[in-house]
Amino acid sequence: MSLQGKTLFVTGASRGIGLAIALRAARDGANIVIAAKTAQAHPKLPGTIYTAAKEIEAAGGQALPLVVDVRDEANVQEAVDKAAAQFGGIDICVNNASAISLTGTLSTDMKRYDLMHQINTRGTFLTSKTCIPYLKKSANPHVLMLSPPLDMSPRWFGSHVAYTMAKFGMSMCVLGMSEEFRADGVAFNALWPRTGIATAAIQFALTGEEGLRHCRTPEIMADAAYAIFNKPSRELTGQFLIDDTFLYGEGVRDFDQYKVDPAATLMPDFFVPESSEPPPGVKIG
Repeated sequence: MSLQGKTLFVTGASRGIGLAIALRAARDGANIVIAAKTAQAHPKLPGTIYTAAKEIEAAGGQALPLVVDVRDEANVQEAVDKAAAQFGGIDICVNNASAISLTGTLSTDMKRYDLMHQINTRGTFLTSKTCIPYLKKSANPHVLMLSPPLDMSPRWFGSHVAYTMAKFGMSMCVLGMSEEFRADGVAFNALWPRTGIATAAIQFALTGEEGLRHCRTPEIMADAAYAIFNKPSRELTGQFLIDDTFLYGEGVRDFDQYKVDPAATLMPDFFVPESSEPPPGVKIG
């Protein structure tokens, strides 16, 4: 398995899961387009597109840092065209950029509602749409959404319907586009973590510093994404994959390597269906 010479267009790649996926590919000598908004350091959040580029190049990849707002159609088109011109095409699109607000209906102002839908659902649709003409020319094209299985249980809607709708919109792109572009050989899949992942979203938006102890590292998502990208695109498409279950199927048995704190219990993530059992030996909660 190798992604050497492949070009990845990754949204939200300046930190967290997006950066981890980029770094895993960079170790093979892949070309990484860092499509994110953070050009200047945030007072609380680590990383910019330029610090990410340095990490990617240090890992062995080629980096193209681009300031991209996935809500802006012209901006996305320009970035995709520039990426394809620099690296000779696009092989993989990773829709990682996302916005979160776990608020109920009455507490969700429309500005926040619009932001989540513009970044999550619309941004995923737009970025995928813009990359597809280039992906069709690739030998093994993949589009990956960092989005959950479409589990229509009321438990996922009752507390934060606006956020759930926005994330499920990303997954509906998988469902529709995988069928629409099946004959073209372009794979569309979703990848979702069984547990919390130690990112800024967990630290600042959800549980705080203590919550990080009960998470896995972003590397579990990176390893799963890497395995997906190395599958034949005509054979793996339209799937909603849970990170550890998929990796178990790929032969991984040591999941403790991904725990932030080996002694802490793992915090379950949202949207994992009750029917999805963790791999043997893995305990959640």
